[in-house]
Amino acid sequence: MRQRIGDIALAAGVSTATVDRVLNDRQGVRGLTRARVIAAARAVGYLPETGPDAPPIRLDFVLQSGPNTFMDLLAAHLASLGAARSAETDLHVHRVDGFSPEALAASLRELRGISGGIGIIALDHPVVREAIRETAAAGTPVLTMVSDIAEAPRLAYVGIDNRNAGRLAGHLLGRFVPGSAGEVALFAGSLSYRGHEEREMGFRHILADEFPGLTIVELREVRDDLERSYRAAKATLTAHPRLRGIYNIGAGNRGIARALQEAGRDQEVVFIGHELTPHTRGFLLAGVMDAVIDQNPRVEAREAVDRLLGAARGDVGPDPVAVRIHAIFRENLPDL
Repeated sequence: MRQRIGDIALAAGVSTATVDRVLNDRQGVRGLTRARVIAAARAVGYLPETGPDAPPIRLDFVLQSGPNTFMDLLAAHLASLGAARSAETDLHVHRVDGFSPEALAASLRELRGISGGIGIIALDHPVVREAIRETAAAGTPVLTMVSDIAEAPRLAYVGIDNRNAGRLAGHLLGRFVPGSAGEVALFAGSLSYRGHEEREMGFRHILADEFPGLTIVELREVRDDLERSYRAAKATLTAHPRLRGIYNIGAGNRGIARALQEAGRDQEVVFIGHELTPHTRGFLLAGVMDAVIDQNPRVEAREAVDRLLGAARGDVGPDPVAVRIHAIFRENLPDL
């Protein structure tokens, strides 16, 4: 027995005390370390390999609630994967107030010790980071999706490079605005989302480097809410009658489109946003939006499920495949 524990410790690159804590299911071991020890124990034959008779592994995904069509699409793809792979996973999707760090932290704590792995789209906030640390320390791996979280022991990040997405938005808007000069407005869900903050930074950098004639006159946080987006866009259009461009960093495209249409400026103001949905597809066809920067929720769902299942089975593995950024125009609309 002692020799087998030594073999496991050597294979996992940890101490025998750490192996003992993992095998006896005691706390005090990080999630990734725990997964490495379990994988080593299976490799040396101490634990049985997982097989077709193994029970399904519970996975949980915590997504933002509210009228966010992209979140609806992601939730639908996750549910579809759960149904198709029910022999492997017992998959649950939870919708919570994504702008409340306390609600996000509470959801992690409720799932700790129940779930085999958690995927979360969350604010980069101290309360959320601490909840991730506690959950990972208790042995439940946590994976971030769509927007990453800094300095937290997350298993992996599944999503696009949001800084590059912001740079792409700036490049497109700068090329589309005649003369590349004039006033530009930004709308964000919340800059507490690291992904939204990174998009804003990328956008500002490309304008400063390549389109100095474009001036950002407003940045409004609208919490991805349709009515807030509508009221904010309406006020911005009134305050800036010579506005030339809008970049919507998050959700709420329907509210901004409505304000542009009501003002009769939907064909003159360049409008760049994110995520191909039935709504943004219609805005592209009508000429209200000029481009949509898309990430593939089907790919994100698949990569997240695969990575969490691997971790639950003790297979740390490489980071997930990077999700590609796609620029969608009226002329290259794909099927949803």
